[in-house]
Amino acid sequence: MNLLPVKRAILSVTDKTGLAEFGKFLVERDCELVSTGGTKKMLKEAGLPVTSVSDVTDFPEILGGRVKTLHPHIHGGILADKDDEAHMETLRDFGIEPFDLVCVNLYNFADAVAKGLDLKAAVEQIDIGGPTMLRATAKNFHSICVVPDPKYYETVVKEIEEHGGLTLEFRKEMATLTFKLTSEYDAMITKYLSENDA
Repeated sequence: MNLLPVKRAILSVTDKTGLAEFGKFLVERDCELVSTGGTKKMLKEAGLPVTSVSDVTDFPEILGGRVKTLHPHIHGGILADKDDEAHMETLRDFGIEPFDLVCVNLYNFADAVAKGLDLKAAVEQIDIGGPTMLRATAKNFHSICVVPDPKYYETVVKEIEEHGGLTLEFRKEMATLTFKLTSEYDAMITKYLSENDA
């Protein structure tokens, strides 16, 4: 798939800079927004229609928020190859709707470390669902676009305005940036754990 229209998106972010404006742009182009927790609350307060992840999964957030997006109705919709009819048939069989864009940024682990939290408290700031969605989306850039930081919102907007969707070249570029980001995030966690006693 070369040009990807954006009709369904997950937005789940820690840094909410520019999010309401980005969400409004997507909604004005008939894009369904799906979201979690504080992100969903902010989008609703901005007057935007938003579907809860728990409504998509038919399962509540559990374990204090540790598990919310780790579900086949989310990851099936992210990882399906839209050019593979067998994948699309599987989605139809299980009532899973595909996503076109995933906008996620991660818990600020560096900030948690800087605050001098003890090991157990710092570990709670290690994001699991976020990197999983980022990596899944980046892997499947042929069928979906990943947006890992608010600084890319304007570029995404321009791409959609110019092309009517997101090109394969652009999606590959965003995937590359995302794998760089997640590798740096993991390296930071590795360094912290290696330097702190259990």
